[in-house]
Amino acid sequence: MAEILQRAGSWAFDGETVRLVPGTDRSVHHLRKALGEVAVPLQAVAGIAYEPGGRKGGRLRLRLRDGADPLSQVASGRLPDASDPYQLAVEKDRTGVAEYVVEEVRNALLLEEVPDTPCDRYLLPGPSVPLTATGTDGTVTFDGERIHIEWNWIAEESKTSGGPRRLALQDLAGVDWTPAAGWENGSLRFRPRGTHPTLKPQHDPNCLLLWGVRQARETGGSVLLAAAVVARLPHPLAQSGQEEPADAVPSPPPALLKGGIPAPAPAEEADHDGLLRRLRELGELRASGVLTDDEFRMAKKAILDRF
Repeated sequence: MAEILQRAGSWAFDGETVRLVPGTDRSVHHLRKALGEVAVPLQAVAGIAYEPGGRKGGRLRLRLRDGADPLSQVASGRLPDASDPYQLAVEKDRTGVAEYVVEEVRNALLLEEVPDTPCDRYLLPGPSVPLTATGTDGTVTFDGERIHIEWNWIAEESKTSGGPRRLALQDLAGVDWTPAAGWENGSLRFRPRGTHPTLKPQHDPNCLLLWGVRQARETGGSVLLAAAVVARLPHPLAQSGQEEPADAVPSPPPALLKGGIPAPAPAEEADHDGLLRRLRELGELRASGVLTDDEFRMAKKAILDRF
């Protein structure tokens, strides 16, 4: 177990999962507190680093694979450092512990042959529901199936004339979140299926306005709600796989050991690239539940012995 405890929170790695727990200190950003504990499976991790910060200590950064996490998908790197749940401020006297955590996670990534390629499914569940987000001109709630928008007195007539807005999850094509920055407005826009004209956020009845001067209060709730909706929509890469040509000759199924474990390749095929490919396939089979931990270790040993 590799673990680091700080006022900003704690990170713990048990070989399979990186658990991120926000601290209770007043300085901890409310978005991290609202999100709560995050359990990141190793298969969702693309990398980890410790960045020294001089006399003030440093910072741990966990980088996730593209498409693995709904929150990262929505935020797209636009969260401030203080509110990013995948960063941890490290005090100067804990530098050694931070570097140890980095080493343990990196070793596990190498051992398990975790790829850094994009995911075609979410490996993290996203924020739990129900959720409520307050914007400048209204309030939106999401219960896991329906989105309900109530407008306030600031909202434009183009929004209030239609009354409260109700959208079913199955009728949505996507969600766009733009954070407010300084005095520049942000928005939380829901995109229904079909073709719709693009309106300015203050006039779009499917869009909540986020004023820049109220950034601290509105950012957390709006991005968490957006991530909760995205987590329940089809993954953007789920249907992006390339189809094989019609005249392609199908590859023969791999030989199996007892229990359905893929057998190692013949000696003449056991080159370095082939070894890495088969180890990666085994890791995916274990992650998807096809192989148990014991079956995974047995098959991995057989392949390494053969090589």
